[in-house]
Amino acid sequence: MISSNLSRWLIQTWGFVFKNWIITKRSFFTLLEIIFWPVVGLFSVGLLTVFLKLEHEVTAFLLTGLISMSMIQVCQIDVAYVLLYDLWSKSIKHTFIAPVQPLQLILGSWLIGVARSLFVFLLLSTISSIAFGFNFLKPGIGPVSVFLLSLFLISALVGVTVCILVLLYGYKAEVAAWSLVNVMYLICGIYYPVSILPSPLSEMARLIPLTYFLEFFRSFYGFKGGSGNDLAWGFGLTGVYLILVIVLFKRVLYRARKTGILIKLSE
Repeated sequence: MISSNLSRWLIQTWGFVFKNWIITKRSFFTLLEIIFWPVVGLFSVGLLTVFLKLEHEVTAFLLTGLISMSMIQVCQIDVAYVLLYDLWSKSIKHTFIAPVQPLQLILGSWLIGVARSLFVFLLLSTISSIAFGFNFLKPGIGPVSVFLLSLFLISALVGVTVCILVLLYGYKAEVAAWSLVNVMYLICGIYYPVSILPSPLSEMARLIPLTYFLEFFRSFYGFKGGSGNDLAWGFGLTGVYLILVIVLFKRVLYRARKTGILIKLSE
């Protein structure tokens, strides 16, 4: 009985993986998201470091931030797309008529996002090594794997937040799929240490897990800006936030069903 329920649960989850994969494969613009824009961003920042003749450590600081945000953007947008595509096609009610759980919807879309962002990582890390002499794998397989896992979890956090906003505000929330990541650019120290931020931005940065993960990974390139417990703080905050957004997503979905918002978003 348990194995039968687990198999059914996995098959339903895989349905959302397959759905996002089909959309990715058929859409030219989704290919731009994982190839064109990340590569353009990498060369923009990389060539700037060459022009300014920055030290290798500073170049590593900047490229680490850029590659990280490129991966987060690609992964989180897949989680957001699971509702945005239904919103745009006015079929959001059909997704929730199906006998699926919110966790299956999130997990399935997140898995295809992980696959796409891994491709982005391999592409950008290879280009940065050849063109700018930056070795993303310098810290070793263990720290790199932990860092990538942290980026994937943060992507899930951002993507679910976008889904919550879609259920609350409909089409008005579309911009959140791109603006939330841009806010993180400002606060989390992508291109500069958070220590230079004025108050209260510097305090806000300490409430965002990505700040700690970046400081952990950059410590392997000579930057010691963290507290010494960066991974504990980062994963602790991420776990708390993920539980909160998943609970909130379920509540917002329940409210959308009770108030008829799902029907309105499908008209």
